[in-house]
Amino acid sequence: MMSNSTRIYYILGLLSALFVLPAKAQQDPLLGHYMYNTLALNPAYAGTAGLLEATFSSRHQWLGFDDAPRTHTLTVHTPFPTRSFGLGLTVVHDEVGPVKQSGFWVDYAHHLRLGDQLRLGMGLKAGTGVLQKDLTRYQQEAGSGDKAYEAALREHWTPNFGAGLYLWSPRFHVGLSVPRLLENELQNSASAERYMPVEKRLYLVMGGYVQPLNQQLTLLPSFLVRGMEGMPVAYEANVLLRYEDRLWVGALYRAQQTLGGQLRVRISPQLSVGYMYDHSLHQTASSLGASHEILLNFEFTFKKDQVLNPRYF
Repeated sequence: MMSNSTRIYYILGLLSALFVLPAKAQQDPLLGHYMYNTLALNPAYAGTAGLLEATFSSRHQWLGFDDAPRTHTLTVHTPFPTRSFGLGLTVVHDEVGPVKQSGFWVDYAHHLRLGDQLRLGMGLKAGTGVLQKDLTRYQQEAGSGDKAYEAALREHWTPNFGAGLYLWSPRFHVGLSVPRLLENELQNSASAERYMPVEKRLYLVMGGYVQPLNQQLTLLPSFLVRGMEGMPVAYEANVLLRYEDRLWVGALYRAQQTLGGQLRVRISPQLSVGYMYDHSLHQTASSLGASHEILLNFEFTFKKDQVLNPRYF
């Protein structure tokens, strides 16, 4: 367990990254299972599953490190009987030390039929984020003379909206989205707070492909690219091997020298669970420890005789 002084130094380092820089970690929570939680990144995905679907993920970075980042995500979406549009709900809660950020979003997607099996989704999302910071819990450890911790709890509401496109067929998918179109100014000019960040516009490009190997095995490569003004382009690639509709095993590579693996198991026709592990190869980041993420996915199928085609995305 860390000493109080060591803990404070680490927290100061985290706060420097969060508030002095554009705060990419807080604005853009990392989702390892993005291929199963696409609605959190692209509103055009709403309703593409063909049924009511709920997905929950919980990511814990640098496990064992005090005040390390934690991200919890819940998405629910469904098509309507006409199958020409879908609605969804996205809830995200992200924590890094004394900073907490929550987001509540409603997603809408209109689906166009471009061919027998090709569809194009055009989506919009609207909602708000709530950012809270409370440094007072460190004041006792730092000492009353340190003015950096004397600010009381602050809440910042950041209404926003986003848009996306999602092109899919049984063999591939490609998506483009901007989850935040507004660049909210979080710093209050009338206040003495100097270290509140500005929300930057985020651009996402994703895609994946289905390559059957035989009757039981399918290869599923996918990628995700993130772009933000003032930050280097980030990317990650995944390769999954799927056995029938029961088991998925795969590996990932993320920019900044991060490697990992993942496993997903279908427990019942409706419920599947997943686990992801990743660890940075960079000397500084690797000293913080590994990251773990769990996933729960539930598909609401109400007809006992309903037969669904295997879903890849």
